[in-house]
Amino acid sequence: MKPIKVKFVIYLFLISYLFFCQVFLFGQNKQIEVGIDEKLGAFLPLDSDFITSDGDTVLLNEVISKPVLLALVYYECPGICSPLLTELGWVAQKVDLVPGEDFQVISLSFDHTESPEVAARWKSSYLKGLKGNFPADAWTFLTGDSINIKKVTDAAGFYFKPDDEEFVHAGAVLTISPDGKISRYLFGPTFNPFDVKMALIDAKSGKTNPTITKVLQFCFSYDPEGRSYTLNVTRIIGSIMLLGVGLFFAVLLLKKKK
Repeated sequence: MKPIKVKFVIYLFLISYLFFCQVFLFGQNKQIEVGIDEKLGAFLPLDSDFITSDGDTVLLNEVISKPVLLALVYYECPGICSPLLTELGWVAQKVDLVPGEDFQVISLSFDHTESPEVAARWKSSYLKGLKGNFPADAWTFLTGDSINIKKVTDAAGFYFKPDDEEFVHAGAVLTISPDGKISRYLFGPTFNPFDVKMALIDAKSGKTNPTITKVLQFCFSYDPEGRSYTLNVTRIIGSIMLLGVGLFFAVLLLKKKK
């Protein structure tokens, strides 16, 4: 191959390489419309106020005093929220820790139209469904206005949007340290008791651990209509092409040096 042709090929693949870097790597920093953008190490706005299922107005720093399992849900959700909270209640009894002493559970509705009465009804329902003596004060159900809700969901990287009379959203439980720091994300609707226990222990010590979901989110995109994650074939193919272009470019450079 003539030198001028070699240079042309090198320049062509260099341009292609930079293009795919822009599209498939830097494009990942775009704002998520629906889903979860992990904010490990970030702090929740503990000065935000909410209303408990008993009708009391409290600040977050008044209800977060030990490691917390935080579920961002809405109580009358016809989809993932109900099984997620049921699973959360089950796993809270299986973690080999004492609820109310070693950790707390907090459910926060991101639907500002839900009232404390709605929260009280669902709290009673979930506590009745638990087998064993789960202390009522160990699981707090909160409601609030749209401003304080947005402060918390933005801090947590939890993005949702209304869809008629429902909401399109993802399902996860966050572990929060006693000082309000986000320690870990546990993606539902099912949870492993050992993972939850370790996450609570990490939260107690203030550690933050990234999840394998960071890798999975690259290969999967959230489908708002199906309320699930689907394989992103375009992104995977693009990544393979990007890798291939980079390898080919490296081979050309090595051959040129030889």
